[in-house]
Amino acid sequence: MSFVMLVAGVALGALAGFLVLRHRETKRQEGAVSDAERVLKEAAASAERSKREMLTEAKEEILRLRQEVEKETKERRNELQRAERRLEQKEENLDRKLEALGQKEDELRARHDEAQEKLAELGRKEQALVVRLEEIAQMTREEAKGFLLAQVEEEANHLIGLRLKELEEKARREGDRKAREIVATAIQRCGVEHTAEVAVSVVNLPTDEMKGRIIGREGRNIRTFETLTGVDLIVDDTPEAVTISSFDPVRREVARLSLERLVTDGRIHPARIEEIIEKAQRDVEEQILEAGENALLETGIKTMSPELVKVIGQLRFRSSYGQNALNHSLEVAHLAGIMASELGLEESMAKRAGLLHDIGKAVDHQVEGPHARIGADLAKRYGENPDIVNAIAAHHEDEEPTTIYAVLVAAADAVSAARPGARRESLEAYVKRLEKLESLAKEFGGVSKAFAIQAGREIRVAVAPQVADDGAMQKLAYDIARKIEQEMKYPGQIKVTLIRETRAVDYAK
Repeated sequence: MSFVMLVAGVALGALAGFLVLRHRETKRQEGAVSDAERVLKEAAASAERSKREMLTEAKEEILRLRQEVEKETKERRNELQRAERRLEQKEENLDRKLEALGQKEDELRARHDEAQEKLAELGRKEQALVVRLEEIAQMTREEAKGFLLAQVEEEANHLIGLRLKELEEKARREGDRKAREIVATAIQRCGVEHTAEVAVSVVNLPTDEMKGRIIGREGRNIRTFETLTGVDLIVDDTPEAVTISSFDPVRREVARLSLERLVTDGRIHPARIEEIIEKAQRDVEEQILEAGENALLETGIKTMSPELVKVIGQLRFRSSYGQNALNHSLEVAHLAGIMASELGLEESMAKRAGLLHDIGKAVDHQVEGPHARIGADLAKRYGENPDIVNAIAAHHEDEEPTTIYAVLVAAADAVSAARPGARRESLEAYVKRLEKLESLAKEFGGVSKAFAIQAGREIRVAVAPQVADDGAMQKLAYDIARKIEQEMKYPGQIKVTLIRETRAVDYAK
């Protein structure tokens, strides 16, 4: 019973607790609902207030925009009215101007008609006067015009002729004076030392005993030396010196270098002589190239074909009437350059033409023709300017000069050649005679070399051993002698000496 009551008590307690809790929950829900309703009411009220405020602001903004639009419209309407008034004024001005132009046009048309009438009247009067003048002069209008023109032309020709003569005389006087001044200035500014070419060179010896070694046993050394160099080696009573004689300065220079080196070396025999001569020939070729390059430096010429530089260097060992060809070319280059500078022309062009004007002389013994033509062909072949080519060809009047540079080079060449002591006619004739003597001997088959020595009194001819035998040697010497007799004029007699040498070479290995 007690247990049941206990259980019932517990159950009642639990029920009472449940009811209390539910009542509380019900109260909370009712409070939340009332709070929500209150919040909704407040939100609705706030939204209503915001709506009213926004409507008010919108109405104010619409009112403001309407006022601005009305103001802007009013301003545009005023501007349009002002523009209309301006256009109306311009239209009125244009109307007035058009009216004025119409009046002026009418006036001008009336004046034009009046002028046409006056011109017609003047034409009639002029025609009447012409007829009257023809009657008085008893000639037509064309005849009178021709008569007047003839008189005026005759008088004008006379006056023109007098004026031209006066101007020509003045130009001639001024030209001669100016030309003399330019040439004199060029000569004064270009002082070149003149040296005449000689045909001998002297080699000093340490002792007179060296002469015997130069001659060699039975003269074999001196014969080898003369045969290979083509010079005449004179060993006489001159103390401690021997003389090398040759008209060809290249051969003479090769022989001089070779002999000096042989004397210094002390080993003088045919094999050594041949070796030294070959080396000396190469050294002379280097000297030729160096001489050409130095000539370019002296004249200030920057670029030129290497082949032309070599040809210029060869002029160092050529002479013209006793005057060194390279020194003469340098002098002509300087003279032409100075005269071109005085005339306001291109100085470098004149110097280039002057330096190259005689390059034909370096090869004229190999090519037929005048040296001016030969030089012009060389310059053209190696790409020189046509003005330079014309200056080279025209400096001896072999061709008509086409530029002022050709005239300047010809004048400079004449000045250089005409200087006192510059040239000797006899030496040039002597050299030409010896060159012809050698060329005649070389025309025969089997001849490898020919050297004129003893001032042209002897010619030594080297004959290839495989071409001629002992029996043919005398016949060849006879033929050469007869050829010389027929084609040359010379004093005394010329000795023809043929040399034939046979060599056998082998090597021990």
